[in-house]
Amino acid sequence: MADIADFANEMVQDGLDHILAKRAALKAANAAPSLEICAECLEPIPEGRRLAQPGCTFCVECQSVEDLRAARYAR
Repeated sequence: MADIADFANEMVQDGLDHILAKRAALKAANAAPSLEICAECLEPIPEGRRLAQPGCTFCVECQSVEDLRAARYAR
């Protein structure tokens, strides 16, 4: 049996989901076009990555290396 706290939590979650969906749509709309060639290794970036990650400049492998490098210097 649902009580008022469950109802309130559901309303808050619905609001957050709506806001996050709008934010994701806005981010995708404002992103620069993805590169077709990786800026690091000069290999082609697969179309699936370019569509999934608008504005990408690195292939998956080079992006992984960049993320590790950034995490190391973030400490």
